[in-house]
Amino acid sequence: MSLLPLPSYAPELNPMENVWEYLRANKLCSLVWDSCDEIVAVCKAAWDFLIEGPDRIRSIGQRDWACVKA
Repeated sequence: MSLLPLPSYAPELNPMENVWEYLRANKLCSLVWDSCDEIVAVCKAAWDFLIEGPDRIRSIGQRDWACVKA
């Protein structure tokens, strides 16, 4: 086992950051809402789209260069 030095801030290594980046770029970009209820509804629809496909989440969160392989 060996330690790898990481930068103090590395969002590309955090799978959840990759998921949020995907949602912002593909489902939540360039939109304007008139109410808080609309914001909640659009965010829920984006989240529902995301969780409909576990493979989608896996592919978004995985970075081949960041995985440790045995």
